[in-house]
Amino acid sequence: MLVGLSTTATAQVVQPGDWDVTSKVVDLTVPGVPGFLLRMMKGKSKAERKHLSSGQGIETLLMPDPKARCRIDSQRVADGRYAQSLSCPQKKGDWIHISRTGTYDATGYTGRATVAGMTPKGALNVVLDQRATHIGR
Repeated sequence: MLVGLSTTATAQVVQPGDWDVTSKVVDLTVPGVPGFLLRMMKGKSKAERKHLSSGQGIETLLMPDPKARCRIDSQRVADGRYAQSLSCPQKKGDWIHISRTGTYDATGYTGRATVAGMTPKGALNVVLDQRATHIGR
């Protein structure tokens, strides 16, 4: 569901083909998870592969994975900068909120995402560095 979606005509069209969207954990607070596991997770990366067709742009790379069932609360993609606010359901409890900001050009984007919400054991906070790079056709 796209709510309050605002993407201007100045958004960058990028090369069609396969893209890797990588998220690297910068910092995290997850109540109830042992400290040693949190330390192990810090610095870890996860890549998601996306395929873009001709004429698609950065806003397509910013779309959340449909399996997560997130909704876009707001989005602005213009003049080499993006800002996005998402809400994602949890199995138990309130929705998780994600705020993403960064820069983009024809070669992809780089930015930061902050994930915040409440778990049954307290406040959750995760900071991710994100990057999208073209890897081929």
